[in-house]
Amino acid sequence: MSDSGKTLWHGRFAGGPAEELLEYTVSLPFDRRLWPDDIVGSRAHVVGLEHVGLLTPGERDTILGALDVVHDEMMAGSFAFLPSDEDIHTAIERRVTEIAGPAGGKLHTGRSRNDQCATDLRLWCKRELRSVAARILEFQKVLLQRAEEVGNAYLPGYTHMQRAQPVLLAHHLLAHAWTFARDVDRLLATIERLDVSPLGAGALAGSSLPLDPAFTAAQLGFARPFENSLDAVSDRDHVAEALFDLALIGIHLSRIGEEWVLWTSEEFGFARLDDAYATGSSMLPQKKNPDIAELARGKSGRLIGNLTGLLTTLKGLPLAYNRDLQEDKEPLFDAVDQVRLALGALCGMVSTATFVLDRMAEAADSPTSAATDLAEWLVQRGTPFREAHAIVGALVRRTLAGDGGLAELVAADPNLGPEAAALVAPGVSVRRRTTPGGAGPEPVARQMERFRSHLERDRARVHVAPVR
Repeated sequence: MSDSGKTLWHGRFAGGPAEELLEYTVSLPFDRRLWPDDIVGSRAHVVGLEHVGLLTPGERDTILGALDVVHDEMMAGSFAFLPSDEDIHTAIERRVTEIAGPAGGKLHTGRSRNDQCATDLRLWCKRELRSVAARILEFQKVLLQRAEEVGNAYLPGYTHMQRAQPVLLAHHLLAHAWTFARDVDRLLATIERLDVSPLGAGALAGSSLPLDPAFTAAQLGFARPFENSLDAVSDRDHVAEALFDLALIGIHLSRIGEEWVLWTSEEFGFARLDDAYATGSSMLPQKKNPDIAELARGKSGRLIGNLTGLLTTLKGLPLAYNRDLQEDKEPLFDAVDQVRLALGALCGMVSTATFVLDRMAEAADSPTSAATDLAEWLVQRGTPFREAHAIVGALVRRTLAGDGGLAELVAADPNLGPEAAALVAPGVSVRRRTTPGGAGPEPVARQMERFRSHLERDRARVHVAPVR
C-alpha cells in the first residue's frame, strides 16, 4: 500500500480495507463542507501542541504553513482528493503531511478524529445557525415593511378556517414576525449551549500528553472547554436541538405557505404573486401557481424527518463514540440548506406580492363578523355575557334563515336598536379592537413600534461576536 493509500489505522491491520467497506463508510461526499472548520481546528491544535512543548516553534510554523497551502487549494478548487480520502479530516491531514514532510506526521498528536470531528461540527453550527438567524431577521424585516405599507387595511381573521372577526392586515403579518422572533431566540440559545470545545478529549478518555483544552478552546473562540471527555466526543444534543429549531422554523414557514396558497387562489383572491415568484402549468395556459408557498409547506415534512431520524439514531447508543454518529451531518446540513433557501424564496415572494385590499375588506365586512361587537355592546350596558351571546346568536340565526339583514334585525330588536346597528357597518368592527396587543389601529401602531425595537435588538444579538 502506497503512503497516499494508507488509512489512519493501517499499522494495526495486515491488509488494506475492502472496497465495499470504503464505499459504505466514506463520508467525504458530505463532510467535505467542513473543510474551513477542520483547518481552523487544526491550526488551534497545532498552536496548542507548541504551547505545551509537544512541537517546536519550527515544526509549528511548518505545519501551519502547510495548512495555509491546503486552505488556498480548497478556496481555489484545486485540492486533489484521492480515493483513500475517506473523510475531509483524512484528506487534509494527508495533504498537510505531503507538504510538511515529517513535521506533518505530528499534526494528529494527542488528537482523535472523534474530538476533531466533534470540534469541526460545533464550529460549523456556531457559524451556520447564526447565518440562519440572520436570514430570519431579513424575512421579519420584509413582514414589517409590508405591515407598514398596508396601513389600516383589514381582512377576516379566522378560527377553524371560518371567518371570525376582522383584523388589520398589519396585525396578521406581525403575528408571523413575532413567531419568528421566538425562532431566533431558540437558535441563539442553541448556539450558547453548544459553545463548548471538545478538542483535547481524544478518542474518549483524554490523553497522557500535557494538552491544554482550555487554551485551544480560547484559540477557537469557544466559551469554555469540555468537562467530561466521554460526553465531549459522544454528545450530539446540539445537533438534535438545531434540527428541532430548524424543523419548527420549517413548520412556521409551512403555515405561511398554506395561507398564501389560499390567499392567492381565485376563491380567496386576497393576494397576487409577482410573475418572478410564481410558476405556470405545462398544460393549462391560464395557471399561475404558488410553488414557493407549496414547497414551504411540503418541505416541513422533510425537516421533521431529519429530526426524527437523528433522534432514532441517538436513542440506543452507549458511551462513547460510535460510527452511527456519522449520521448526524447529512440531516443537519440538509436542514440548514433547506431552511435558508426557503427563507430567501419567501422573502422574495412576500416582498413582491400585491395585496388585493378591497377583496380582503369585502370578505371582512360581512355583517355577522360584528356579532361579538354587538354582544360586547350589550355587556357594556349591563347584560350578562351569556345572555348577550344568546340574543345576538338568535339574530344571526334569523338573518341566515332569510328573515332580514342583520343590521335591520338589530335596529328593530328592543335589546339593541339603531345605535347598535351602526356597529355592523363596514370597517367599524376592526376599529373597536383597542386592548393591548389587539388587532385594531391603535394597539397595532404601538405593537409595530415595539417590534421595530425588538428587531433592532435581535439584529445586534445575531451579529455580535462573529464566529472566528
